[in-house]
Amino acid sequence: MSQTQPSTRLLSLDVFRGLVIAAMILVTDPGTYAHTFHQLRHADWNGATATDMIFPAFLFMAGLSIPFSIASQLNKQATRGAIILRILRRAVVLFLLGLAVNGFYQYHWQTLRIPGILQRIALCYLVCALVYLFARRSAKRDTILITFAFSTLVAYWAILKFAPVPGLGAGHLDSYANFPAYVDRSVFGINHLWAYGTTPDRGVTYDSEGLLSTIPALFTMLIGIVAGGWLRKTSARPDVGLALSPLLPLNKRILTPTFALYSTGVSLIVFAVLYFAVDVRGLRRGLTPLLVLGTNAILAFVLSSVLTTLLAIPFIRNGISQSPHGWANDHLFAPWLSPNIASLAYALVIVALNIALVYPLYRRRIFVRT
Repeated sequence: MSQTQPSTRLLSLDVFRGLVIAAMILVTDPGTYAHTFHQLRHADWNGATATDMIFPAFLFMAGLSIPFSIASQLNKQATRGAIILRILRRAVVLFLLGLAVNGFYQYHWQTLRIPGILQRIALCYLVCALVYLFARRSAKRDTILITFAFSTLVAYWAILKFAPVPGLGAGHLDSYANFPAYVDRSVFGINHLWAYGTTPDRGVTYDSEGLLSTIPALFTMLIGIVAGGWLRKTSARPDVGLALSPLLPLNKRILTPTFALYSTGVSLIVFAVLYFAVDVRGLRRGLTPLLVLGTNAILAFVLSSVLTTLLAIPFIRNGISQSPHGWANDHLFAPWLSPNIASLAYALVIVALNIALVYPLYRRRIFVRT
């Protein structure tokens, strides 16, 4: 990790990062999952909610930043070899950070989840940054990137439809018999998968950030790379994913191609609005909380994950085991608010707490980079 002053930046991208980090904290830290508004929960399996748009937005933002990052290095006379090494180093750092977040605070290798959010971003970044680096001088660069992006969706669709699971056959899209879940169980073992990726009567069966489902995630990051030019040429169409959903359901858990199309379209629209408001029209008022999180996005992500884990550690009070999280919700919010509002109020306080913890760095213009 290094501490640097940011160069000229696309302010709307920092605002978008901050908005997505704040949204992630909001949906990760409700007072209680038993009382949460529908759009602040992931879809149980098929379908999509606002919460399901958060992680694709991370991928989109990472892609959008790649051309700026590589251009900055080229302006400093960095060689292609040096840029490749930096890409590799950043991917490794992100992957290891993801493992550290997954294992915090006890770190038992026997049950450490290997896939994860930062791990998927690392793998996508490695592939997409290298593709962009080698395609950037081509007159057909955007065509190459978009073709590669849609090829990932076609390839993944073929895997979902035609790759057979031993003893079960091909084309299953449930939480146990889909081919990506089978691969994750075979490669990682169920002890190293997402503890909440369960199937009734079968226990842990899949990981929402698994190995093969990273393939369509490349699509979102690649579209992020070309988004700057694309936003000026055509409108984003998330309804393409909706139109195709009868053929292949929207599903964030196994990241179906229709979900990749839909969520990428949502990211394009949200960023287009922010770009117009912030960078074109010059909107600045009220953006500081989002900039605090957005300019230190990786630090804010790790900090929020650590804080969530610490607040969930139980303590014994009057012979009853309770976490700081549970105590705060039960005593500070639940007694005087309706259950859903109390749960949301707790989450908003946690968002504010994370902003307050990162603000001193923002005020001193310290920005932590991988």
